[in-house]
Amino acid sequence: MQKTRILIYTEDVLKTAEKYNNIKIPKAYPDGLYKVIAEAFPEDRYIVNETGLWNIHETITAEILDETDVLLWWGHSQHDEVPDNIVELVVAAVQKGMGFIALHSAHFAKPFMRLVGTSCTLGWCHNDRERLWVTAPYHPIAKNVPPYFDLPEEELYAEPFDVPSPEDTVFLGWFASGNVFRSGLTYRRGYGRIFYFQPGHEEYPIYYNDTIRLILRNAVDWAVPEIRRFDLNCPHIEESLEK
Repeated sequence: MQKTRILIYTEDVLKTAEKYNNIKIPKAYPDGLYKVIAEAFPEDRYIVNETGLWNIHETITAEILDETDVLLWWGHSQHDEVPDNIVELVVAAVQKGMGFIALHSAHFAKPFMRLVGTSCTLGWCHNDRERLWVTAPYHPIAKNVPPYFDLPEEELYAEPFDVPSPEDTVFLGWFASGNVFRSGLTYRRGYGRIFYFQPGHEEYPIYYNDTIRLILRNAVDWAVPEIRRFDLNCPHIEESLEK
């Protein structure tokens, strides 16, 4: 069986914790985010590579993206630092068929915003309890996921969420404070499949959760390209089909 090739972009949340003297982040993720997210993908089925701002020009190139099946993107406080030429490479790769999964605050990631074309604004608040409900049990991303599950601590995201109408709303998040949020949305852009998944704030150990890891694997398996196009140019019709 051919292994799925995954590229995972994360910010250095430990540097963020040091900058803002935030003790919650290293407590939740002592080794940072990349390693924990990568652990969701067993080596017998997936080939996982890392990218981030520190090496983005070497690890996100047109050639590497052509060889990548799915790009997972976790960003929060450094969206503006992502170079625009990198954004264009990612957008083109998705349009040609590469899968793209935007995690948590990556609703504000430059590639996601370019792909969906809206402000992606939402309401938010720290530290709430979330219950995620499966609203599309027929969808492959919901395979083997229980009808609902709880996250004892998570950052609250609230409607209205300014994104285009999705192809499917796979999960709906309900928060103990009473707010709701469309927590799992799918889109298609060109030949590429896109999934936005809300849970994953860096202060809470969300990515150790077995159900969250199952959803990430399901999402990657769903987002693997069915058709890959490697040229987005407009071909010139040299000869008429009708004589």
